[in-house]
Amino acid sequence: MLALADAQQISDRVVFTTPAAQVVLPHFTGEKDLDSIVREVGQGLTRPWLEAFVAQLEGAGLIEGKTFTGMLEKLKRDFDSRDVLPPGSSIAFAEAIAQEHAGEQTLSEEEKTARAPAALRTQFDHWIDQALKDADDPSLDDLPRAVVAPHLDYGRGWLNFAHTYGRLRVVDTPDRVIVLGTNHFGFGTGVVGCDKGYESPLGVMPMDAEFKDRLCRALGEEDARRLFEHRYDHEREHSIELQIPWLQHVFGEGGDPAPMPVFAALVHDPARNAGESYDGEGLGLLPFVEGLKQAIVESPGRTLIVASVDLSHVGPQFGDQVKIADLEDEEATAFREKTIQHDREMLQLVLDRKPEELVASMAWMQNPTRWCSVGALVATLKTVEPESVRLLNYAAAVDAHGAGMVSACAMAMA
Repeated sequence: MLALADAQQISDRVVFTTPAAQVVLPHFTGEKDLDSIVREVGQGLTRPWLEAFVAQLEGAGLIEGKTFTGMLEKLKRDFDSRDVLPPGSSIAFAEAIAQEHAGEQTLSEEEKTARAPAALRTQFDHWIDQALKDADDPSLDDLPRAVVAPHLDYGRGWLNFAHTYGRLRVVDTPDRVIVLGTNHFGFGTGVVGCDKGYESPLGVMPMDAEFKDRLCRALGEEDARRLFEHRYDHEREHSIELQIPWLQHVFGEGGDPAPMPVFAALVHDPARNAGESYDGEGLGLLPFVEGLKQAIVESPGRTLIVASVDLSHVGPQFGDQVKIADLEDEEATAFREKTIQHDREMLQLVLDRKPEELVASMAWMQNPTRWCSVGALVATLKTVEPESVRLLNYAAAVDAHGAGMVSACAMAMA
C-alpha cells in the first residue's frame, strides 16, 4: 500500500491507496479535469476509480478544497487566539521518559504529565554528563554571542545538544534569546517570524514583545508585514520548540525555568535565490539581518542567538540509492565518508566566518547532501559577525532502520 499524508501537517489524516497512484498524483496540479487525467495517464485508469480517489483525498484534507480550507482556517484561528504555542514533540518525549523511569508501573496521563518535568531534567543532566565527561573545557567562561545546536529529535541529536547547552550552565543568563530555525513544512517563502511565546514541559518562555516592536520598527511597515504574514508556519515547526526546554534547563535556577523571553524566526535557504525569498513576495535574508542587528543594538542587556541547525540529510529516505547503514559494504562506507567530508568542508567556511562563500558553494553545488539550515546558520553569522567560531562537536546519526543519516554540530560564536 501507499500511504499519503500532509507534509505541511495541516491535516493529520492519512489515505491508503495502491502504489500505482504514484503515476496519477503528478497530474494533480489544479490545471486538468478528471477526464484529461484519465486520458493522459492511460494504463487502465478509469474515471470511477479516479473520482473515488479524489473524494478520499478531499475528505482527508489532502487536496485544496472545502475540507482543507476549513482545517487551515481553524488552525489560524487557534493560533491567533493564544499568546503561547503549546508543546508538541518535547512533551511527548518527556512523558515517554517519565513512563520509562516508572518501570513496570503504568502511569496515567495525569501522572506522566506531572512527572515529565523532573524526568526531562534528569535526562538532560545525564546526557550532559555523558557528553562532557572527558572534555577539557566542560563549560564556557562567558556567555557567547551565539550558539549552534541541532533540531534533530533528542534520541538521535542528544550528543550535540549536550555539547552546546552543557557548556552554558555556569555562564551569565542572557536578557533574551533569539532562536533562528528552519521552515520545514510551511507556506512562507522568506523569513517567517513568530509573535508567540513557547511552552515546554518545563514551563513558559514568553515572547519578547519589546524586541519584536523594535525589530518591526527597524524593518519598516512593509517588511514587518512580510515577516509575520505566514506566522502560522510556526504551529507545526519543531526546530524552535526543541531548543526551548534546553534553554529553560541550563538557565533556570532551583528547578524553575529561566525567566528570559524569546523571539523566534524561521529562515529560508539563501542559496536558492541569492538570499531573496523564493517568489519575491516574502522577506529576504539581508533585510531581516539588518533589522535584527539594529533591534539587538537598541535592546538593553545581552542577547543570545541560537541557530537551530541540522546539516546533511542522506540515504534512501531522502532519495539516495545506497544502503548507508551497511558497515561491510564498500559503497556505503565511501558514501558516508564523502558526506562527512563535504560537511567538514562547508563547516570550515563557517569556522572561517565566510557566510557568503558558504552560500555560493551551496548554490554552485546545488546542496548535494541537502543541508536544511543554511539560512539559520548564515543569518546568525551575518548578525553576530563573530570574532571567533568554535566547533564543539560534530556527529552524524543513522535512524534505526538505516533509511537515513542526518548530521549536525555544536558551535559557539564569540
